[in-house]
Amino acid sequence: MIAAEAGDGPREAVESLFQRGMAARRERRPGEAIRHMEAAVALARRHDDPVALARALHGRANVERDRGRREVALRLYREAVPLCRRGDDPLVLAHTVRHLGDVLREMGDLERAEPCYTEALALYRAHPSPPLLDIANAVRRMAILRETRDEREEARALWREARHLYREVGIEAGVSESSAHLEHLG
Repeated sequence: MIAAEAGDGPREAVESLFQRGMAARRERRPGEAIRHMEAAVALARRHDDPVALARALHGRANVERDRGRREVALRLYREAVPLCRRGDDPLVLAHTVRHLGDVLREMGDLERAEPCYTEALALYRAHPSPPLLDIANAVRRMAILRETRDEREEARALWREARHLYREVGIEAGVSESSAHLEHLG
């Protein structure tokens, strides 16, 4: 078990473990990342903190997804979503629901992925100051889903919106990807 910082309260200790796990994930150290995330989940469960548990589950799910373990990630995201609904941060809920949709889409379950993307987009758009990159990423996911279903008009509209948003936040890779999809769709 990985120890948290001495003197931290339970939520702060979970957050510290989460941050260490995210750093290990960014640095491509999956073994360390999963150890930190598992410790964060265990600590949040022991202290019966649903908000901290949702964050830890989401983090662990991200690492499991990186490792190609979609079934495990799916189970973790599904556990995290209702906990996020009990919290008071609609952006955390939107992000978690969007990632649940991603795993479902990656697994070929477009019917269950679509409501996740719809909800995430609604939550982002209803927020008074939503992060544009998160909206762009959610729009991109819905565009991919529509294109996969050969819903060309809807996909085109979404790719145009994604391109605009990626341009606004200066993500050239997103602008290029959106433009390529638009060219492919005609």
